[in-house]
Amino acid sequence: MTRRLALVTGVGRKAGIGASIAEKLASDGMDILFTFWHAYDRDVSSHTESEDPDDVLAACRAHGVQAEMIELNLAEVHSIDELFSFCQAAFGRYPDILIQSAAVSINDSIETISADQLDQHYAINTRAVTLLTQKFLRHFDSETGRVICLTTGWAQGPMPNELSYALTKSAIDTLVYTISPVLAERKITINSINPGPTDSGWMNDEVKKALLPLSPQGRLGMPADAANLVSFLASEQAQWITGQTIHSEGGFINFR
Repeated sequence: MTRRLALVTGVGRKAGIGASIAEKLASDGMDILFTFWHAYDRDVSSHTESEDPDDVLAACRAHGVQAEMIELNLAEVHSIDELFSFCQAAFGRYPDILIQSAAVSINDSIETISADQLDQHYAINTRAVTLLTQKFLRHFDSETGRVICLTTGWAQGPMPNELSYALTKSAIDTLVYTISPVLAERKITINSINPGPTDSGWMNDEVKKALLPLSPQGRLGMPADAANLVSFLASEQAQWITGQTIHSEGGFINFR
């Protein structure tokens, strides 16, 4: 029996949500192909651990599945063709699950936003997500499929200091809702997840201290929380759920 094949984008840091998703789906028995782009992690997140993708790959393979990785800048449109060509060469087939975790997030506001910065967000958060979904659909040849996108809580409260991020991420919710009937005809579900404030390596002690009082459960979100929901939405039990944005943020009081 051929294992399901999940393509996960944005797996550059071991502490990140993308890495947790890849490892969780591998533990569920799925083959894994993931992407990373170390230049973004280094230049924007100041993350210098370039061996992280290798460690994530090893952790996935430890579950006895086939796992491969490729470094790609998804802001370059041709990289999407390269990604699917690599998938076919490495696995002999195309994915039946697409998890879109890659994102650009650089704080700005209506006072500081620039055309270049807005374009940088758009290229990954909106354009790449849309074109990857299109490519996935064109190559889809399975009985059932899943597209799962990571979004943000823009609808839960204003995000004035993350303007480019909120503008381009909100387009994901629109995409999910708009194309869900089209994908349903092919037995593909598409949903988005807002994981809320997640301790994925970016929070300092000051941020944690400010956020904890707003959490009714007395803790911050962890990458595993998002990964567990992705695992469910990727399962057969979630076949009847599509076109939804799920706010998996532990009942957080509006923190914006």
